Amino acid sequence: MINASAAGAIRAARAAGPRIGRVLAARHGVLGALGEDLVDTAGWSDDDLSRLAQAPGGAFGSCRFDLDALADNPAQYDRLFDVFAAHRIGAFLYNGGNGSMETVAKISAAARARAYPLRAIGVPKTVDNDLEGSDCSPGFGSAAKYLATSMLEAGLDLAAMSSRRGRVFVMEVMGRNAGWLAAATALAAQGPDQAPHLILVPEVPFDEVAFLAEVRLVVERIGYCAVTVAEGLKRADGSLVMEQGQDAGGHIQLGGAGQCIARLVGERLGYKYHWSIPDYLQRAAGHWRSATDHAQALAVGEAAVGYALKGRDGVMPAIRRLSDRPYRWDIQVVDVAAIANLERRLPAGFLRADGLHVSAEGLRHLRPLIEGELPPTTLGGLPDYRLPALPMVPRLLPPYPA
Repeated sequence: MINASAAGAIRAARAAGPRIGRVLAARHGVLGALGEDLVDTAGWSDDDLSRLAQAPGGAFGSCRFDLDALADNPAQYDRLFDVFAAHRIGAFLYNGGNGSMETVAKISAAARARAYPLRAIGVPKTVDNDLEGSDCSPGFGSAAKYLATSMLEAGLDLAAMSSRRGRVFVMEVMGRNAGWLAAATALAAQGPDQAPHLILVPEVPFDEVAFLAEVRLVVERIGYCAVTVAEGLKRADGSLVMEQGQDAGGHIQLGGAGQCIARLVGERLGYKYHWSIPDYLQRAAGHWRSATDHAQALAVGEAAVGYALKGRDGVMPAIRRLSDRPYRWDIQVVDVAAIANLERRLPAGFLRADGLHVSAEGLRHLRPLIEGELPPTTLGGLPDYRLPALPMVPRLLPPYPA
């Protein structure tokens, strides 16, 4: 949905007429702004924007890079504002999650400190759905739709393959500290005997004894059990059930919790087991988007441009839920400094008392976010994900050190 928000912003900027000149895109987020790696979107047609809006991934690239504090690295901000000034940039829209909103807050504060006329606006997007201040985050609804569908289909296959020995399937989904995606797979079940039968989320400490006892009950009842595990599942002492190590930036790399849980079941209960990790698939399944999610992604991109034109700065367009049935929503303005780097966890009321099942309240909240389908246009039997050309803007400044 990051591309859909970009398309919405570009369309809104064009509709503003002479009040906005060029719309540039930075390659790989703020790294592109520092490196003066800028794309000019002026030559894109309406068809280009439509194709951009349906494509998964990030057309301009992304990054996991945090700006330093202004006091710690003023030269970094000098370079950033030199690029802004050289290209007459008066509005900076940054699309992403918690860390991206902190970047917006830092740039907004730095602009005010040096009296540079900039409007810094955050544009929400994260499949984890953990941005504070918004009812949901664009990207989540489509990832949730894909994962719930995957569990529904895997559950049918699992039922067909069940045997007297017992069989368990574990699917590991994204969710470092928040169990939104894991909880969304509960939408696949229309009754207690349908997958997923158990859900493990980071908000609930993993209780091995209680979990294995529940798995045994399910298998004894129907012959098989399907489990969803969030990658950030933790033990009672706060330690991760499984981690892969750290990247160069010191970020903990997750992965393997599903395999760990599946093997635990096999070792302790003797059941045949399988596990699956959708990994990139859950956030790149452009063929099975939520129409609700897509509409919200476009709306926040358009609203961000509107805020910039009104002189708003250091804010983010957030989604506000007005009602569940029918699902109604609008856009409200949120101060990014108040939400930057906060994580919106799964509310306790969205889980049953045992912490292994999603409650009726949770299902009621989640269901509207996956509704509606937008099948992509196709080419040669596959989705047409051809992206527009990315013409680079000539550099006006010396190279920035890597």
